[in-house]
Amino acid sequence: MSQRPSAPPDPTLDAAVDHLLAHAGGQLVLAAPLGLGKPHRLLNAITRRVAADPSLSLHLLTALSLTPPAAGKGLQARFLAPFLARQFGADFPVLDYAVAMRRDALPANIRVEEFYMQSGALLGSACAQRDYVSLNYTHVARAVAARGANALVQKVAREPGGSRLSLSCNPDLTFDLLDECLRLGKPRPMLVAEVDPNLPWLDGPCAVPAEFFDLVVEHPSPAPRLFALPREPVGDADHAIGLYASTLVRDGGTLQIGIGSLADALCHALVLRHTRNADYLVALEALSPGLAQSPLVRDVGGTAPFEEGLYGASEMVNDGFRALAQAGVLKRRVLDDVGAMARINRGQATAHDQERLARDGRWLDGAFYLGSHALYDWLRDMPADQARGIGMTRVSHINQLYGGNEALEREQRRDARFFNTCMMMTALGAAVSDALEDGRVVSGVGGQYNFVAMAHALDDARSALLLRARRGHGRHATANVRWNYGHVTIPRHLRDIVITEHGIADLRGRSDGECVLAMAAIAHADDQAPLLESARKVGKLDAAFVPPAAWGGNTRASLSARLGPLRRAGVLPDYPMGSDFSPEEQRLAAALAWLSSRTGSLAGRVALIVSALFGARANDEPALARMGLQSPRAPGEHLQARLLRHALAKTRVHPAAPAPQ
Repeated sequence: MSQRPSAPPDPTLDAAVDHLLAHAGGQLVLAAPLGLGKPHRLLNAITRRVAADPSLSLHLLTALSLTPPAAGKGLQARFLAPFLARQFGADFPVLDYAVAMRRDALPANIRVEEFYMQSGALLGSACAQRDYVSLNYTHVARAVAARGANALVQKVAREPGGSRLSLSCNPDLTFDLLDECLRLGKPRPMLVAEVDPNLPWLDGPCAVPAEFFDLVVEHPSPAPRLFALPREPVGDADHAIGLYASTLVRDGGTLQIGIGSLADALCHALVLRHTRNADYLVALEALSPGLAQSPLVRDVGGTAPFEEGLYGASEMVNDGFRALAQAGVLKRRVLDDVGAMARINRGQATAHDQERLARDGRWLDGAFYLGSHALYDWLRDMPADQARGIGMTRVSHINQLYGGNEALEREQRRDARFFNTCMMMTALGAAVSDALEDGRVVSGVGGQYNFVAMAHALDDARSALLLRARRGHGRHATANVRWNYGHVTIPRHLRDIVITEHGIADLRGRSDGECVLAMAAIAHADDQAPLLESARKVGKLDAAFVPPAAWGGNTRASLSARLGPLRRAGVLPDYPMGSDFSPEEQRLAAALAWLSSRTGSLAGRVALIVSALFGARANDEPALARMGLQSPRAPGEHLQARLLRHALAKTRVHPAAPAPQ
């Protein structure tokens, strides 16, 4: 273990940079957490110092460098500029290196390797694509240690009224990295913490004594707002996928979910199942008659309210878990005692086991959290007795069974259901989740492979990959269920359950021919014939097969007709996790999305303008006022106002129905 440098306990940013560079001899190989755990102000101080001095170098090892989007121009700018100022604050410290990466403008002495990218944000960045590192999440600590990381910087929370520090949002890789350095005989990296008073304090596995860090930076100036993801609207396809997925969750089981509108839809469906079961069963029957009584649902999941509840074990804690906890779904607790867990699972728990479970049991384990301001407020304001049920911990504990206490983790993760999203699926069961056919990376593997593999390793677990059957609109719509693709993230030999808005395909243990039929059955109606023809050409499908007539109903129009009454009644709202938008902004967001979907070509733009000039127009003055278009002056503003009024007339918002008393 290396000798720690002597340093003041609360240095300024400049002093911290001095100590880091002195420790590294001017050649800094720096690890930084993904997402929320990055100390933006400290990282900017480091990159600016290195960029100004060619004799220094910075090799940054990280992931998910979050930056607020640009406001853009036109109607988008009118909508986004005020929202972004409110969401992030005028003083949010955008990461200098992330902006430079997008422009391919990193200084020659700064290199950034990421193992996971903000989705789609760096497709055009040559330096980001060149220096992307494809890794399973559980292998990152090993790779960072092998790279010779000589320092780590991390945002932390300080214990209220105490001296301890909490890794809070990102204990995921720090502990694993230190263990890997020790295993490989590498020096311990210098650890620098930046205290953020806005970061929720969480106790348990993520709490450490202040001496764990070599330097602790506390700024005298107020901290900017935490980076918060705006909550997305949930459409018809998303709600359908969420409803299908919710039927595969078994009471008393374990839940892992990803992020985005599909995860929000799944969590909403689970809350609906538990708190408004009659509405839930009506929704299932409208979506797919007989689904609730199907053999797959009977054997794998269920549709009744949760009596025992679920235990969450997910690399990412997000707003969906907040909603599940608040609704009383997330309540099954686990102990770090294999004997006690075995007795509990077999109905033989002692009175002492039950006492420990109530006192020390955890109902949610995660490796990092990221979400809305509402999520952070929930974590920050949670009563201490409830907060003890959350264990923010290392990713090696969450994402894999091997290398730790496998027997214990098997007992804790009973009836596990791992739900993750992908971009495309092949008809033979391979998933495309992180990159394009030409090799460019959209996001990264992250933990997806870990969870799919774990579902096969656990006797009673299942993996479900969620995707929309199509992307785009009109003539520009393309299939997400493909015969083949030039890149895969999950190989077909790990195929399990696949869900689109048109149904569930159970591929586990099925033959290639059975997989082709199951995937075609959940593809969009217009994509089925080419899929089946490709299968016939290579002998994967009987030449005489004729698709059932029911498959022709796999269309957006049919889905909207089935879910329409539930949408209008507020059973399936646009923003089931709550919204960061005002009511006017919710209407505008729907209208702008509608406009965007119809301007992908010159012909589409011309047709849209003609419709706006002569078609229906909404009289929504509050929405026009929010965009500064209630009294247009210039010709361009008149056209923008016409387009917006037309889009507002063509769209509607589905608010949530009042909760039952």
